Amino acid sequence: RPDCVAVQQAMLQHCGGKMRNRIAILDVWGGYLDRKDPSGDPIEAFRNDLGVNYLDFAAAYYPWVNTTVVQDKELDYTRIANPALLSELLRKELQLPEGDAIKTAPPRIAQQAQAVADITKTDADWTAFVTDLVNNSTKSDEEKAKALTPTALEVAVETHKSLLHKSLVSMSPLYNTLMTESRNRLNLLPPSAAMAGVYTMVDNSRGVWKAPANVSLNGVISPEVNLSHEDQEDLNVTTQGKSINAIRSFIGEGVLVWGARTLDGNSLDWRYINVRRTMIMLEESCRLAAKAMVFEPNVANTWVTIKSMISSFLTGIWKRGGLAGAVPDDAFSVHVGLGETMTPEDILEGILRVTVLVAISRPAEFIEITFQQQMQKS
Repeated sequence: RPDCVAVQQAMLQHCGGKMRNRIAILDVWGGYLDRKDPSGDPIEAFRNDLGVNYLDFAAAYYPWVNTTVVQDKELDYTRIANPALLSELLRKELQLPEGDAIKTAPPRIAQQAQAVADITKTDADWTAFVTDLVNNSTKSDEEKAKALTPTALEVAVETHKSLLHKSLVSMSPLYNTLMTESRNRLNLLPPSAAMAGVYTMVDNSRGVWKAPANVSLNGVISPEVNLSHEDQEDLNVTTQGKSINAIRSFIGEGVLVWGARTLDGNSLDWRYINVRRTMIMLEESCRLAAKAMVFEPNVANTWVTIKSMISSFLTGIWKRGGLAGAVPDDAFSVHVGLGETMTPEDILEGILRVTVLVAISRPAEFIEITFQQQMQKS
């Protein structure tokens, strides 16, 4: 946890203090735990650890999610860190004989005992085993030579491992339980990676000014912690201002991202993710466009060119819904020129200063509908 906190604080410093053209997507440490867990409230710990710097350049999500990233076919006994312990557990589960007792056991029991013993074989052991099989076979010398090439040996070893895995699946309930539990544990993932994909998808389909919320997560089965409306209230609005975006499951809709706030929830200007990201996009776009004017004469013609270029760009954003206002003049204004944004000293020092004011559209986070009865009309 201390390492996680250090990394997250460094991310905030990088995004808000150094670059100022990106935001951090943070995961809650222990986000697979319920807030009433005996070990402590992970949300409270996250808020206490994070600090107060550059919160408007980050968003956090809770809880972790159960995914389908890791498939059954990707797991077998070779992924177990301690194969000797696995072999011992399965031998005890199936009550298999050891040593010389295997020779006198019934064929089925002997096969099971051999399969369990094979779990501890290394790649070198398997290669030697396959080599002996080939050398002792009735194949011709030419066929043996082909079967003993490095590529052929590798394929044969993988085939034997796969057959052993299938044998263990068919004969051991414990092995199946271990594989299933391992898959479930590996598929329990923090949501930040999925949220980065959601941001990209929403940016491409709607625009950066659309809040990345009310969107389903693909490849997600369920959130690890089910949140109710009451549970979410303290996540979104808290006296500390550190808003956490909820991931919730809704009947008939699936798993949805149900929040679009930055960690600076008390700020009226920067409480929404899309507002911060839209401002970053506008700033970077205008800054890159203005680079073409470097070393141009700092005179009225240049000022008019810059103003018209930025105004044209912002008009396009307004038409697409990125800026609020009934007409362009309500949505933005661009100011540049001597006596407006610059002084004679600025011009002598080679400074061309442009001021852009924008009204960024904000999400309708709460929709209130009022019903009233009216008298019947004749």
